[in-house]
Amino acid sequence: MRVACLTFWFYDYTIQMANELARHTDVLLLLPDYRSEEYLESIDPRVRVRVFGYSQYAGRLGPSCYPMLREIVAAIDDFGPDIVHYQVNNPMLCPLLLMLRKYPLVATFHDIEPHAGEDRLLDLGSLLYRLTLFVSRIVPDRIFVHGKALKKALVEDYRVPDQKVRVIPIGEHEVTPFKKYEKVDLRPEGHRILFFGRIHRYKGLECLIQAEPFITREIPDARIVIAGTGEDFGRYRAAMAGRDAFEVYNYRIPYEEGARLFQQASVVVLPYIEASQSGVIPTAYGFRRPVVVTDVGSLPEVVDDGKTGYIVPPRDPTALADAIVRLLKDPEACQRMGEQGYIKLKTDMAWSTIVQSLLAVYSEIVPASEIVEKPADEVLIERTHAGVRER
Repeated sequence: MRVACLTFWFYDYTIQMANELARHTDVLLLLPDYRSEEYLESIDPRVRVRVFGYSQYAGRLGPSCYPMLREIVAAIDDFGPDIVHYQVNNPMLCPLLLMLRKYPLVATFHDIEPHAGEDRLLDLGSLLYRLTLFVSRIVPDRIFVHGKALKKALVEDYRVPDQKVRVIPIGEHEVTPFKKYEKVDLRPEGHRILFFGRIHRYKGLECLIQAEPFITREIPDARIVIAGTGEDFGRYRAAMAGRDAFEVYNYRIPYEEGARLFQQASVVVLPYIEASQSGVIPTAYGFRRPVVVTDVGSLPEVVDDGKTGYIVPPRDPTALADAIVRLLKDPEACQRMGEQGYIKLKTDMAWSTIVQSLLAVYSEIVPASEIVEKPADEVLIERTHAGVRER
């Protein structure tokens, strides 16, 4: 079987998927030229790589994008896949999927709908994103989502046929790029609580700020570390005014710095008020850190309450603070839960497990009798001053 893996974003997720698929089948990985250089060294040599020109079209969807779309289609046609598996993450997919409809299509949804604070009714970007979600609910032969709650929403709220939607874990998404900077001698530093990632209203940072007095009343030296960027941070700074319990890194965190922050943290907190799934959880597990998450979306499906962390109600600063305090007051529990999280990452959430589910679904829509095996040609990744290209 031959599988083409396409993404405009979610680099690490798609690379890890392609790496594991390459243990079982021929794989073509198509990545955009924007930031791809950061990830190339993590790609398995068995994976064929095609980096396409995207950066000059980023943020624009129109006739001028046609050469890039043709470039992608030509690379896929040349490979001759049995399946095209893409990540739902870019409006460029709308015309591209129509050009690729001759192939069986499989989609992975990381978010099934826009999050609060990201969906502006009259904003063109938001409208195009909604169109991408709509097209990706209809066109593909199968859809993967990262949780039973997300499948339920697709089936009940969007009328997607039940048999079309399959559930897979999020996997070791965004673990490898951080772990390569891990330092063996770096340990948790004091009582540090880490909030990491994009900052938008749905992430519930406001609730964590409101929980701070309850936390520091019990643990005066606790520090809440906020690392990431997104929406205007002004209102959060105003809510923290006069408090010295916060440590803020309001910018896009490089992987090396992120590794340090995860290693120094005692607990990683996701106080989201809504969610699909989050790559922060597997990253925390990768660094053997327990998590405190809210009971929204499919977050609880990757957290074993009381074993790899705690699950609390959303929008409840008191419950959030109580779970954090319980962990900070019990270093042995922190370590034990962190170890259990790491075990969960390497078993339930392992790519070897996920890919078996992928292959089973591929086989459903492409029977073995229809698969045409082709000899694998040697494909190299050539680095040039202008970027990366296949040859």
